[in-house]
Amino acid sequence: MAQKASGPHAPPTLTVKGRNVRVRTIGAVVLAGLAIWFIAANTGSVAIRLWIPTVTLPLWAVLAVTLVAGMVLGGYLFRRRGRR
Repeated sequence: MAQKASGPHAPPTLTVKGRNVRVRTIGAVVLAGLAIWFIAANTGSVAIRLWIPTVTLPLWAVLAVTLVAGMVLGGYLFRRRGRR
């Protein structure tokens, strides 16, 4: 992998199999893979108290919902910040 730069303000990229890929994209893919692996490795059940009721769910489902909620919130904040 060779590092390429096309200008002083261009984002850092790496060449992977003949394609320029942003370093940020590679980092996001690695983090997503680790998150999926972590969710798949945690298969036990947990009890969660939602104000009044207590719900028992598999831990992987709780982690997946938390991951999706975090991604949605992060995407919303990223887009909102970009509009300024």
